[in-house]
Amino acid sequence: MIKNFVEELRWRGMLAQIMPGTEEFLQKEMVTAYLGTDPTADSLHIGHLCGIMMLRHLQRCGHKPIILVGGATGMIGDPSGKSQERNLLDAETLYHNQECIKKQVAKFLDFDAEGDNKAELVNNYDWMKDFTFLDFARTVGKHITVNYMMAKESVQQRLNGTSRDGLSFTEFTYQLLQGYDFLYLYKTKGCRLQLGGNDQWGNMTTGTELIRRTLGNEAEAFALTCPLITKADGKKFGKTESGNVWLDRNRTTPYAFYQFWLNVSDDDAERYIKIFTSLDKETIDSLVEQHKADPGQRVLQKRLADEITVMVHSEEDLEMAKEASGILFGKGTKETLQKIDEATLLNIFEGVPHFDMPKDRLGQPAVDLFTSDEAKVFASKGEMRKLVQGGGVSLNKEKLAAFDRVVTAEDLIDGKYLLVQRGKKNYYLITVK
Repeated sequence: MIKNFVEELRWRGMLAQIMPGTEEFLQKEMVTAYLGTDPTADSLHIGHLCGIMMLRHLQRCGHKPIILVGGATGMIGDPSGKSQERNLLDAETLYHNQECIKKQVAKFLDFDAEGDNKAELVNNYDWMKDFTFLDFARTVGKHITVNYMMAKESVQQRLNGTSRDGLSFTEFTYQLLQGYDFLYLYKTKGCRLQLGGNDQWGNMTTGTELIRRTLGNEAEAFALTCPLITKADGKKFGKTESGNVWLDRNRTTPYAFYQFWLNVSDDDAERYIKIFTSLDKETIDSLVEQHKADPGQRVLQKRLADEITVMVHSEEDLEMAKEASGILFGKGTKETLQKIDEATLLNIFEGVPHFDMPKDRLGQPAVDLFTSDEAKVFASKGEMRKLVQGGGVSLNKEKLAAFDRVVTAEDLIDGKYLLVQRGKKNYYLITVK
């Protein structure tokens, strides 16, 4: 059953530019479409997600998605929206990155689907590695004029921009390489549509032009882009103070990933829940209404964070992220603290005061440790005594019953941390080395 893919993107706010005839073509038959992704890291980040979600919706509408890992083009660099060339990678690194990316994309696309529309992953290095320069010049270069290439906005920006390096020949030919990918997939996989971010429009139309000039006017090929996602304040989406928000748990913990979505603004949550989840229109409209009726409940942010954390990680990771989120707000227990991994613990308490303490200090009463120069949680022993007597001090989320209770290695979380809480909101993390 073919559903209207373009209409799906349209109501979700995921449609930027589309070549004439694309929507009608998609309604006629099952269409094979591809989207290219950059393999310069062994993980995708959330900046890639809009494109991946386009492929997900494409497959759900009955079409066939191909994700192209740009092994060859990743060795060169793309001038679109960049001020500098990329670092060039070796083949071994590229293939490692490809395998990591496929695992992540497999959570969004069905590579084992029954029928003709199962997802595929291809790497353009496989067909470019033995392509000689002379063959390339003859097969591709003769069909596209320099005038045509120069007119592209991405090229003009680099030529007229502030970069002193200008535009290398390597980068200039990028649009031809990307165009050849489309031609190759057109001929070998029957691929008729290229998807991508709006900054790729110039490269994508070079591909459709190359197909037309190589195979004749009757060769139909189409292009469709999604908008570049920004935040409501116009700033770049997906960046935090510590850098990209990655899909790989070793780069961004599920807790930090969950928190990113939970903390987006109301305006952004209303846009993002359409783009980054598979929830249907009725469900989203209902959530928007609930949110507007009581914004303080943050209904949109909570559902968005839930949906996308499960999709990228798992139900278990979502539950752990929620438990970890509760630690700061008094809901956590010692058991919760012991369950979470070290990276998550450090994420949670990133903004609290940190102390380092030598291991040989263990075995002393709490009142001596937490008023010492190494870990001055309390100004004086008298202050700590008074707070402990009033039930206002916790060690590892358990009330400290006696101020002179001895702190031992058995108290350490992950074998090296102590979490002291003074009052309801003041936390102190001590690393015992």
